[in-house]
Amino acid sequence: MPRPGDDAVTRIARAFPDRVEVRGRDLAGDLMGRLTFTEYFHLLLTGREPDEDERFFLDLLLVAIAEHGLMPTNVAARLTLAADPASLQGAVAAGILGAGPVLLGTAEECAWLLERIAAGEDPAAVAAGIRRAGGRVPGFGHPVHRPADPRAERILELADERGVSGRHVAAARALVAAVAAEWETPLTTNVSLPLAAVALDLGLAPDTVKAIPVLARTASLLAHLAEERERPLGPLLGAAAEEAVGYEPDAGA
Repeated sequence: MPRPGDDAVTRIARAFPDRVEVRGRDLAGDLMGRLTFTEYFHLLLTGREPDEDERFFLDLLLVAIAEHGLMPTNVAARLTLAADPASLQGAVAAGILGAGPVLLGTAEECAWLLERIAAGEDPAAVAAGIRRAGGRVPGFGHPVHRPADPRAERILELADERGVSGRHVAAARALVAAVAAEWETPLTTNVSLPLAAVALDLGLAPDTVKAIPVLARTASLLAHLAEERERPLGPLLGAAAEEAVGYEPDAGA
């Protein structure tokens, strides 16, 4: 077991008898009433308060990706609450556990891919390599939005307007062109690619980018669960699943 020392520290927060200190700041005496939650989240995540562009775009990205209807993550949360109405935290956890790369979590994969391209890799070679391996390029395709994801377009539009588009946004645009050429047709750029590009251009590390959709979707799950308590849909969703899926007994049964 490690013993307390120079390597056994946290830089995030500590509670004392007379105060709570967060990132070296007095929570009650300094942060409360001065920072918005978005600004506070940035401080918690990075250790520094955001500038105006960082606050604006973190707000924008959280709003962009929080809600998308009765997605499986929201359905899982509603069904969990229907099964255990007292377990709000369990229902939220059930939804977050489904925040993987198929439905929500490709932002981090996009971030690492954009880092490679921004560092000098040829986007055409990247796209060709993914296709040759039978993979899917993260940040492309959407079951609803065609030919364009309006959220993705708005993020890039505002990034250009406010002058924060940098080498990662440029890498994203180069990848969009390379993917269209490789697949010989434009593919929908979904919200994850510009989310990652703008977050990286504003200084977030690739392995923290996914924190944005996770936090955003938590807010959405809480809204769905509040509605579930007022107007339950869980039993209807469960019944719909029973009706939609047939049953075939094993041949040898």
